[in-house]
Amino acid sequence: MKLCTIALCLLVACASAHAATTVWQPAAGNTQIPIWPGAAPDAQQVPGPETAKVSDKLLAGKPVTAVTNVTRPTMTVYAPKGKNTRAAVVVFPGGGFQILAMDLEGTEACDWLTSRGITCVLLKYRIPSAPYEWQCDCRPHNFALSVPSLEDAQRTMRLVRHHAAEWHIDPHRIGVLGFSAGGFLVAEISTNFARRLYSPVDAADRESARPDFAMPIYPGHLATDDDKFNANVPVSRETPPTFLVQAEDDYVDGVNQSLAYYIALKNAKVPTEMHLYAHGGHAFGLRPTSNPITRWPALAEMWMVTIGMIPAAGR
Repeated sequence: MKLCTIALCLLVACASAHAATTVWQPAAGNTQIPIWPGAAPDAQQVPGPETAKVSDKLLAGKPVTAVTNVTRPTMTVYAPKGKNTRAAVVVFPGGGFQILAMDLEGTEACDWLTSRGITCVLLKYRIPSAPYEWQCDCRPHNFALSVPSLEDAQRTMRLVRHHAAEWHIDPHRIGVLGFSAGGFLVAEISTNFARRLYSPVDAADRESARPDFAMPIYPGHLATDDDKFNANVPVSRETPPTFLVQAEDDYVDGVNQSLAYYIALKNAKVPTEMHLYAHGGHAFGLRPTSNPITRWPALAEMWMVTIGMIPAAGR
C-alpha cells in the first residue's frame, strides 16, 4: 500500500521554504478550537514542530498546503451560507497519514458544503511521525487502525453533537467526508464508532460518535494487494449510509479499495451509492478539471437529498 499519494508527496517535497508557517491557520474570521481540554490521549513523538507548507508545484492550477507534525488536533467550524439545512459534515483531509492536504481536501470541501447550507467542521487530526504501520496489527491481511487519528475523529463527532443546539445543527444529521487516508478514517469511524479508544474527559463524551452518513472519496487501506478486506473495519448493519467515488485509473490506492468496501457494505445491507469514473487518478479533491469525475459533488448533493439529510434545492 502506498503511504502518501504521489502527487501530494511531490508537492510537499517542492514546497517553498519561505511559505512555511509554524501552525496552519484558517482564513480570517474562523478560529481553530482544540478538541481536547488537556493533553491528547496516546500522544506520539513527532520529529519537529507543526509546519504548514505551500507547494510551488500546482495541482489543477492551484498550490497545495501540506501540514505535518500535528500534535495538537483542532476543529474549525464553518457556518453555512444562505439558508441553513441544519445538516453538518466533519471533513478529514488526506495525505497518507504523513501530511494533511488542508486546502485541497479540507477548506475547499468546506467552501462547497457551506455554499449548500451545510455546516462544515474541518478536523486537523494527528498524524504519526512514522509511516502507517505505527499501530501494526500483525494478523494477516489487516491494516492497523490509525488510533490517535480515530480518537480525534470520535472526539470531534461527539463535540459536534454536544454543541448541536448552539451551532444550529440537527444532531441526527451529522456526516463525515474524507479523502484518501481521510477516506479510510471515514470508514474507521463508520465501523468503530462504539469502540471506546480513550477515557471520557467531559460531558461531550457521553454523545454518540456514529456518523449519520459517510462519504469516503478515493479511500485507501481498505484492501490489501491480494484484495483481502481489512478486518479492522468491521462493517455491520449499523454502518451509516455511504457514498463512494473512485477513478479506475487511480494507481496510488487503487480502485479495489472502494470496490472491497462497497461489497462489504452491500453484504451488510448498508444503503450504498458508488460512482466509478474512467479517468481522474488520485487526489483530485473538488478542483474542476476536464475530467467528469470532478463533478462528483453534484452527485453527492443529490445523494444527501435522497437519504433525507438535506432538502432538495429550492425548498
